[in-house]
Amino acid sequence: MSAPLLKADELVRIYQIRHGLFGKPTPVRAVDGVSLTVQPGETLGIVGESGSGKSTLGRMLLGIDPAQGGKVNFEGQPMPEMGSARWRALRARMQLVYQDPLAALDRRLTIAAQIGEPLEIHGLLEKSDRPARVEELMAAVGLRRDQADRYPHELSGGQRQRAVIARSLATRPKLLVCDEPVSALDVSIQAQVVNMLRDLQEKNGIAMVFISHDLKVVRNIADRVAVMYLGRIVEEASSDVIFHSPRHPYTRALVSSVPVPGKPLTGRMILQGEPPNPARRPSGCAFHPRCPLAGEICRRAVPALRDLGAGRSAACHLTDGADASIAA
Repeated sequence: MSAPLLKADELVRIYQIRHGLFGKPTPVRAVDGVSLTVQPGETLGIVGESGSGKSTLGRMLLGIDPAQGGKVNFEGQPMPEMGSARWRALRARMQLVYQDPLAALDRRLTIAAQIGEPLEIHGLLEKSDRPARVEELMAAVGLRRDQADRYPHELSGGQRQRAVIARSLATRPKLLVCDEPVSALDVSIQAQVVNMLRDLQEKNGIAMVFISHDLKVVRNIADRVAVMYLGRIVEEASSDVIFHSPRHPYTRALVSSVPVPGKPLTGRMILQGEPPNPARRPSGCAFHPRCPLAGEICRRAVPALRDLGAGRSAACHLTDGADASIAA
């Protein structure tokens, strides 16, 4: 296997939240010891409920949110300090696709101006060559020539997201971090955008970190999947393995909720209650208050993320080998 394009080791991000004007600050570990790798041209899906730390992790991988523990290496080199000249130069090689395309675009600038903006910021191409590159990018994402002089409010949601993706591709990046890139779109438009991302990835050899709470979308685009719960990865494996034989009880619950065309939604594993307050993390395994299989050890000890063989890892006391199923 080739060297990873992106490697994160034991990342930690802690926020201080205050209850009320004079309340005492409480630390919240939004990301708690996460390690992962992304190979060139690979798509890593990151899934989990809202509040699991997915978006914070995505920003940390780009150096937008500085890590308070751990480190990120990109192309074998440590991530430069945010705001430094080296970090700004590196941003040409790694881009972020936002969840809300209207918020990501400047309503005062035309679509063509915004797609070409990264070329100007990073000093890429001669000024006279940039319009041709913008036209090429618009064609690649399915935007028409006559839409170049339109403003964001004159486009549909799907067209705006295509413009955001075109802008992120302008510098020919090696890595895209997509943070819920289709959650604000209609289902039919979601499929179009996901298929477009896959085609662009294969054509340009781009690696992607695809963050979503929609497992149907992740199943269609990801090569590997990491499942997050309360700031930690609880299971990681290839997409086929995750969706056909999930091992962690939380992953099983998520996968069982995904409808399969032509099959009744039976055998669902329904979780009770809401995710715990991150500021009051449960003792032991953070999932144990909602887990129907939890035992005494789950309440006492935090499970480590262990290699189970065949490219799979899981953080659960109830699974202990590549061929061992979760204890009933």
